[in-house]
Amino acid sequence: MLFFLPLTPYVYVEALTARVVDQPLEAIRLVSPFVLRSVAPPISEFVGKRVTLVERLGKRLVLTVDGAGFLVIHLMVAGRLRWLPRGKKTPGRIGLAAFDFPDGTLVLTEAGTTRRASLHAVADREGLSAFNRGGIEPLEASLEDFVDRVHMENHTLKRTLTDPRLFSGIGNSYSDEILHRARLSPLLLSSRVTAEQGAALYGATRSVLTEWTATLRAEAGDAFPEHVTAFREGMAVHGRYGQPCPDCGAPVQRIRYATNETNYCARCQTEGRLLADRALSRLLKSDWPRSLDELDQ
Repeated sequence: MLFFLPLTPYVYVEALTARVVDQPLEAIRLVSPFVLRSVAPPISEFVGKRVTLVERLGKRLVLTVDGAGFLVIHLMVAGRLRWLPRGKKTPGRIGLAAFDFPDGTLVLTEAGTTRRASLHAVADREGLSAFNRGGIEPLEASLEDFVDRVHMENHTLKRTLTDPRLFSGIGNSYSDEILHRARLSPLLLSSRVTAEQGAALYGATRSVLTEWTATLRAEAGDAFPEHVTAFREGMAVHGRYGQPCPDCGAPVQRIRYATNETNYCARCQTEGRLLADRALSRLLKSDWPRSLDELDQ
């Protein structure tokens, strides 16, 4: 199956399959020239040809175009897809590219000013394999294979779950939810994960991803998904800094780094210990609280 995981690419696959498979790609409009990262074959080769398959490759969307090759779309963090009436103008400053079909137009957008979303034109399966980072599908893996991947490199569990070379497409938001359900610290080193912890992590991964897949499918119904976001109502910890943990009531904590953050519950996951926020703890030094009790004081 193509539709296991509930991150952005997986939400779109079913919706696009229903709309563009067996349809000719009548035009491609590049609003931002920087979105197209490869031109072999030329993008013009895809125009007028029929889409035969929509699938995903890790966190990328792949459109197979008969007689031309593959169009590979990577949404990154802020990229989104919209389905608009045929030939409609792309929206404002966020529009990057538009793909016109007989019954509508698929538009690639990206919020913000940093242009990270991309479009690649690929000639064959050999070229497509370059985009495969090697991560296994979490919902297809056995417990043994899953735990072997966890132990493969010595990183924090947060980094391990989000590493596309180890696991395909879990990402930042759902890794927080998985670790919370498994009652494991995001900074626990993967090499130290016990058999019991590995089983808990495996079970949490399967249940979190399965439940959110069902939720997002139900929300979308037959419509094209319009409100795809990493921050979802009903999440336990992700995006809920300072709000009460739904299981124990303690305030959700965070670790910020670059443009991402990790959210966790200290009471449920770290035995009440606060994990050092790299920037804030450096600023506060000895005043940095080490536990929930110190934080309350």
